[in-house]
Amino acid sequence: MRGSANSQPPSAAFTVFSETGLSAAMETVNPKVLSTIDAAALCKMADRGQIVGGILDGPLALDNAISMEAANVKKIVSPVAGRANVLVAPDLEAGNMLAKSLSFLAGADCAGIVLGARIPIILTSRADSLVTRYASCAVAALVAAARRASAGAVLV
Repeated sequence: MRGSANSQPPSAAFTVFSETGLSAAMETVNPKVLSTIDAAALCKMADRGQIVGGILDGPLALDNAISMEAANVKKIVSPVAGRANVLVAPDLEAGNMLAKSLSFLAGADCAGIVLGARIPIILTSRADSLVTRYASCAVAALVAAARRASAGAVLV
C-alpha cells in the first residue's frame, strides 16, 4: 500500500461479512465467522511487519470502518475506525455488493481488482463509470509495480 498525495498512509479496514454475504455487525473475532479470523490474522501480520505501507485494523463492521460516530458509540479505539479510506472485503461476492452499494447508493468512485493470482486481475462491471475503470487500471498497475519491486526481497 502507498500513501496518498498528502503523505498519509492508507487506513485499511477489513470489513466483515457473514457466510450469507450480509454485513455482520462484529468488531471481535468469532471462530464461527471465517472472515473475522482472516481479518485478525492479516492485522497480526501487519503488526509483525509482514504487511507494510498502511494502517490496518479488523475485523470491523462497515459502519465502524467509515463512521467516526458509529465507532465512538461502540467505544472502538482504533486508528482506522471511522477513518478507513480502503475497505477490504472477504470475498468476491461481498466485494461486489460493497462496491455496487457505494457506487449506486452513495455516488462513490471505486476501483476493483482481485488479489491472490500471479498478477492483479482488473475487475469492473459493464455498468461501471469511466473513472472506475481507469482507477481499477491504476490500482492494478501500482500493485504489479510493488510486486516487481519486492520480488527480490527475502522474508526472514
